[in-house]
Formats: sequence, C-alpha cells, structure tokens
Amino acid sequence: MNYGFVKVCAATPEIRVADVEFNTSRIIEAIRQSFEKGSRLTVFPELCVCGYTSGDLLMQPVLLDGVENAILKICSATKGLDTLVFVGAPIRGEDRSKIYNCAVALCNGKILGIVPKTYLPDYGEFYEKRYFAEACDKPEFVKICGQSVLLSTDILFKADNFPEFSVAAEICEDLWAPLSPSVRHTQAGANIIVNLSCSDETVGKAEYRRELVKMQSGKLICGYVYCDAGDGESTTDMAFAGHNIISENGVIVAESKLFENGLLYSEIDVESISFERRKAVSCYGCGKKYEYKSVDFTVSEREYPLERSFPRMPFVPENGLADRSGLILSIQAKGLEKRLKHTCAKTAVIGISGGLDSALALLVVCRTFGAMGKSLKDVIAVTMPGFGTTGKTKNNSLRLIEALGVSGKTISITDSVKQHFRDIGQEEDNHDVTYENAQARMRTLILMNVANQTGGLVVGTGDLSELALGWATYNGDHMSMYGINSSVPKTLVKHLVKFEADRLGGVCREVLYDILNTEISPELLPPENGEISQKTEDIVGPYILHDFFLYYAVRKGFSPDKILYIATRSFEGVYNAATIKKWLKNFYNRFFSQQFKRSCVPDGVKVGSLSLSPRGDWRMPSDAVCKLWRDFID
Repeated sequence: MNYGFVKVCAATPEIRVADVEFNTSRIIEAIRQSFEKGSRLTVFPELCVCGYTSGDLLMQPVLLDGVENAILKICSATKGLDTLVFVGAPIRGEDRSKIYNCAVALCNGKILGIVPKTYLPDYGEFYEKRYFAEACDKPEFVKICGQSVLLSTDILFKADNFPEFSVAAEICEDLWAPLSPSVRHTQAGANIIVNLSCSDETVGKAEYRRELVKMQSGKLICGYVYCDAGDGESTTDMAFAGHNIISENGVIVAESKLFENGLLYSEIDVESISFERRKAVSCYGCGKKYEYKSVDFTVSEREYPLERSFPRMPFVPENGLADRSGLILSIQAKGLEKRLKHTCAKTAVIGISGGLDSALALLVVCRTFGAMGKSLKDVIAVTMPGFGTTGKTKNNSLRLIEALGVSGKTISITDSVKQHFRDIGQEEDNHDVTYENAQARMRTLILMNVANQTGGLVVGTGDLSELALGWATYNGDHMSMYGINSSVPKTLVKHLVKFEADRLGGVCREVLYDILNTEISPELLPPENGEISQKTEDIVGPYILHDFFLYYAVRKGFSPDKILYIATRSFEGVYNAATIKKWLKNFYNRFFSQQFKRSCVPDGVKVGSLSLSPRGDWRMPSDAVCKLWRDFID
C-alpha cells in the first residue's frame, strides 16, 4: 500500500440548502473525482446531503425520504469504486421516531455502517436537540435503502487487505467536547479519525479550529481528516467557510483556504502512526477495552503520486527558526550549567578547531557562564594545531577566542605525536588510520589534563550526525566530560551558529560566518597547497542526506526502501536516485557498525525529539547485523 501512505480527501462540494437532488449530484461528482485522483478515503461535511441549516425542514418526512433516496443513489454510484466514503445525513432510527445526525459510511456499492453524533450543541446559534436524538448507548440496526445497517458510535472500519488502514468517525461538536469519541476510537484501534463538520465562521475561530485538530491528532497519535461545510450552508445569521484540515500526529499536512469550496488531498502515513503507538504502549493496547464492531472493506493496491512533501532538513524547523534556535541554545546552556554546578567545576575546557561544532560548543559555554555570572576568563579554549591544520582554521580559532573574550591556549600536538609515533614504531609518512587517530587522541589527552590542572570540565564538541555515523575517534574526540552537542544534528548546527553570529554581531559575526563557509573536515591529513585536503562529506557523504536518513530511520521508524522512496522525491534535482541509494547504504553500514561508540558516550542534554544516547532514546546491541536493512534497499 504505497509504503503505508493512505491518500485521503476532504471534499466540500457546492450545495444548496434543502436541495437534495442538486447536492446528491455534486457529492457523486466529488466521489468520482477523488477516486480518479487516487483517494482511498473521502469525507464530506456534516448533513451535506440536505444541508445543515435546513432548520425545521429536517423533521419533514419529505426531506427525510428525499435523503434516503439520495443515500441509495450515492451508494450505487460507489459501486466499483474501492474508496471508503463518509457522507453526512439525517437518519431515522430503528422505530423511525427519532432522527440522528449521522455519518454514513459507504464503499463499493454498500452501506457499511452509520455513526450518529454523540454531542449535540444547544447553545448560541446551534439548537440541534430540537431535531436530533443523542447517540444511543447500545447499537441498533436501521432499515435504509433495502439494507439492515448497524447504527452505532463505536464502529471501526478496517481494510481487510491493509489492517493498519482503520477508520472511525465523529461529527463536528464531538471534537470540541471534553471527552471526544475519538479518544476511545483510537484506543480501540482507529488510526484515522474522520470528522464531518458544519462549523460556522467567526473571527478567530479558524485559528482555534486548526489548533484543536492538530492537537487532537497529536494527543491521540492518529491521522485526522476534518471536513467542513462550505458557503452553500451560509444562510440567515451564519456564514460557513469550508475550512478543511488534514493532520497527522500533531502536524498539519494539508489545509484549505477559507471560503473556497473544493477537494483537499493529502496522505496519512498509517505505518508511521502504528510505529509511534508501539512506543506509547501505556496509552494504546493497555487501557480500557471498548466493545467495538469491526466492519471490513477492501481497497486496491493502486499507487498514485504523493501529495505530501517531506522537508530536506527535517531537524530544522520551517517556521519560527529564530525562536527555536534561542530555545535550543538555552536548553544546551542549562544542561551544562547543572553539570558545572554539580561537579563544582572552576573552568570549562574546550578544544577549538575552527570548525562548526567547536564553534557552537564554545558559544554555548559562553552563554552558560554568562547566565551563571562567571567570568569568561574561566572558559579555556585550546587550539591544538597538527599535521592537517590550515592557516584559515587556526586563525579563525584565535579570532573567535579573542572576540568572545575567553582564555585561549595554543598547544601544538606535532612534536608529541611524532614522539608517540617513534614509541609505537609508526612511520610518519604512513597516513593510515593510526596516523589520523593518534592526533585526535593526543588532543583529548591534552584537554583532559588541562581540565585537571584548572579544576575544570572538558566540554565535548561532537554532534548527533557524527554519533550516527561513528565519525569520531574512539577515546579521542569521541570522549569528553559532557557532550554539549550530542543531540544536535549537523544541519541544525549551522543554523544555531548563524543565529548566534547574528545576535552577537561585530567581529564575532564576521568570524562565525567565515567558519560557516569553511569545508567540514577533521584536518588529520596534511593540507594541499595550504587548503583542506580531507573533506568529510567526500568520505561519508552529504550531511543533508544523512540527517534526512537518520530522522526517518530512527525517529520515524521508516524502512530503508521507504526512506529511499521519499528521499528520491525530496531531493529531486539535487541528487539522483543512484547517489541517494549509495549514501543510504553507507548510512546503514556505518550506523550498525559504529554502535559500540554510541554505547559509551558521555552525558549530553537532549534538545529535540531524537537522541542516540544509550540512556535515552536508543538502545541497540553493538553487534547487530544490518543485512535485513541492506536487503530492503536492494
């Protein structure tokens, strides 16, 4: 089923109040249109067959008979269309003495079930109790269109060939109530909630409605399709805007413009919803059990292009980046502050390379000392030039130290490493892994001992992306006394450094912008013509791809082939499929083989929704084999 993506549609057709024949034709037209577009779930507004604002006409037999005939026509029109449809209609109860405000579920020429509205508003401009009965406590069967159909609030509509495609319905006010039916619907197993609504438009209501839908989908870990009545309902004292919203687990994935009738499409990833729920076992599968009737339907394996897009940098917020950056830096600073206070550390010792990670770590340390009222002279920034250090990175390190006003030390590692080479019998012109790692370990040795000299604490600089790839020297830059960047991915590091650069201004801004424009490198191999020769992304791959892989592999639990599918779409025109596949294989190879480094990383504050700390989000055996994941890619 297209990697778990269910295409859904919130359809607000043009309607006329009490003109059942006209409304029926528009509903059928919209069903066919959504089916051709590939929708497997199409939702219409509340009472759309006759019009919500029909008033006392809702009690007239003429209208009710007309509605029943309309349901028969709509049902017949769905024959051969394997899409689940919900239409809003007034339905008479079993003894025909009551009328219910209902969502009628249809698929492939059959009425699958009827869901009555639970909460009937009876305030302000709403007076539904004048017409409708409240939902019955027990299920009943009603005769409609020659069928005996279950009428109950507690029905799960489940695709028999796609178990994770499970749907339940609530109607308008049900969402606004303190204990919405969707709460028990999701606990009973519904992955998608549909809401057939007729919510009039007043100033500020759209914003409230949007947040309500978003929060409900997040709180319940579900997809939520909210379909609102359009301007055809506008009459007398009310106006309606057709505010349709599709949300998934706290994220709005599609939203219509106000006062524009039409069909809104997107996809809901039911595989992702199931993954998130498996992590929240205290809420799903372990709570109160509800007596639900399960009604099956069948959908085809048709695949259509996705309506949804996936941001290339999922760790970087698309909106409110400045506010988020300030918050992240504050979280980092507070985490470090606690450790400094608890250990009674007099100084913070940090290695400065002229690169992004060490720049960010130093900026956070300065924030921390400022908040603690400590002198920045107790921040000891150590530059340790070696065989691969270029003039640019060294100068930027020194300029940043001076601009921030911290204490600086320059300690060359060249002679120490050469002596070490002689001790272990390593040839200086043998630029193998020993040549590289000896330098990294020497730097860590220096930092640890400077910290001992000054009664301080070594602040690590490695980031989340490097942890994922194992791009650190074991017991070298892999080790510190507190890993301040350990949950910050590389793509986010750049934005945080830029944020601080713009905030500080002056020389700090100038230096930090130069660092932002410097190639990412550990600088462990000799430069060529004075330029960096060892470029990280040439070796391990582009960090923008690896952060994308990391987010969807670990945070979202996507399979490798699903990641390849969405990455190919997201990076179209930037990287071709073969390149993405190459680096995805590399990601999984490194992620599995380098777990032993993550199993013993220092403490480091979690700032976002993902950490690879063995004490936090990620517990993985160091010797797990990645064959299954590689096979998915192939």
